[in-house]
Amino acid sequence: MLRRAAVLGATAHVASSRGAARANAQNAAQQAAEQPPAPQYEAPPAPEAAAPPVDIYADLTKLKELLDAGVLTQAEFDAQKQKLLAG
Repeated sequence: MLRRAAVLGATAHVASSRGAARANAQNAAQQAAEQPPAPQYEAPPAPEAAAPPVDIYADLTKLKELLDAGVLTQAEFDAQKQKLLAG
């Protein structure tokens, strides 16, 4: 008789544990369904790299030095100068 009571008690415990686990799982699923979705964060676009400032005076000076050194011809100097001044 004791053995039968022990088996019944163990069976009741297992059934109770399974029921509690099932209830916990259902509660967790229900809570997850009730919570609003997390807002999606979208990073702002990266700023475009700004072109380095053009120092026309320095560039013209370099061109003039190259012309004076004989590295550039007068035609090459004039063409590069027009490019710089045009923007």
